[in-house]
Amino acid sequence: MRTRWSTSRIACACSASVSSTRSGIAAFRIGTSPRSTNASRSPIAPAVKLVPERGEPTTKTRRSSSGPRSRVLVPRTATRTAVEPYADAAQAACLTTCTNPTSCTPGLLQVRKVSRVKLSHADRVLFPDDGVTKGDLFDYYGRVADVLVPHLRDRPFTLKRYPHGITGEVYFQKQVPRGAPEWIPTREFTTHPREGGSRQVDFALVNSRDAVLWMVQMNCVDMNAWYSRVDKAGRPDFVVFDLDPPDEPNGYELAIEVAQLIRGLLDEVELPGYVKTSGADGIHVLAPIQRRADFDDTYAFAEAASRLLEQRHPGLVTTEWLKKKRTGVLVDHRQNGWGKTIASVYSVRPKPGAPVSTPLRWDELTKDVRPRDYGMEVVLERVARHGDLFAPVLEDARPLGAAAKKLTRLVP
Repeated sequence: MRTRWSTSRIACACSASVSSTRSGIAAFRIGTSPRSTNASRSPIAPAVKLVPERGEPTTKTRRSSSGPRSRVLVPRTATRTAVEPYADAAQAACLTTCTNPTSCTPGLLQVRKVSRVKLSHADRVLFPDDGVTKGDLFDYYGRVADVLVPHLRDRPFTLKRYPHGITGEVYFQKQVPRGAPEWIPTREFTTHPREGGSRQVDFALVNSRDAVLWMVQMNCVDMNAWYSRVDKAGRPDFVVFDLDPPDEPNGYELAIEVAQLIRGLLDEVELPGYVKTSGADGIHVLAPIQRRADFDDTYAFAEAASRLLEQRHPGLVTTEWLKKKRTGVLVDHRQNGWGKTIASVYSVRPKPGAPVSTPLRWDELTKDVRPRDYGMEVVLERVARHGDLFAPVLEDARPLGAAAKKLTRLVP
């Protein structure tokens, strides 16, 4: 199978030692200002010229003669070893260095990785107001995959496909598409559609950079995965607070204020909280928990916390679902449930400007932040400087039971 070479460039202190440009590798510069715009150029300059090709990826699904296709879950260790190599050791070392903000200085780094995914229709415009193409998304996700994949690994994945761009019809697809490559592992679960009944669904698991790129080939804009992993599908590893600001000129400032209130409440019950822009119009606060609680537990905790904040701050915080009856910022606890999905950190969202769901330090979440400040280039620069600010969500889990008991004592 023919492979495709792509290049990435990030800020790195040791770039001088590997800065020679090889044949077929182009260089481009990362933007520095969140608010800077330039209508004359693409938000992500392509690393190589991508020639549109017809059809879907050439990888064919192999079926046994004895029956339908089956795919086994790839062990986590095996998945990690399958990640594509860097072009040489110097580049790999330099990329690793760049996750440390103290060692990064402005510079250039060419990083080549092999991809098994053949991109078709690279010039298809997915964001008509901004000129952002499928090739731009492919380039961005290839470059951010090292920090994105750990947040997707082993989580059932729902495809949201935009074959006609973000202004066209969107197709939600839980079942892994026919013709998916064999190297994308899957796991089957029983789901319960809203219309009733049940059905078996074979979910894709996005466990590698190539799997992310294949989802882009399928015209996915954002990456949507479960709150739990397949080995303990009924045990989420975080509680989510989804903040929906009111339709007011200062609505996002109010959401920022409420996010800080959630952080304060989590401190009271001794749970860590981590914040990211939703990339759309809201804010997500995640509290990582040990995988002992089930979804009923996380729903009950999020509901109790949200209603307590509503009591403490009437008019600012609400749990009212109906928008016409709502005053203030909705803290939506209903997003905590089995089979629910959330747009992953580092996901490009299908909104004008191609904003990205971006992790922030709490001291960065000031009233000056706006939901569309963080585009693809800005996020890549932040990753090069700071590494993955959302890594603690995977590492800092605490017991929910103890926090729930503390929360109960706070309720009047």
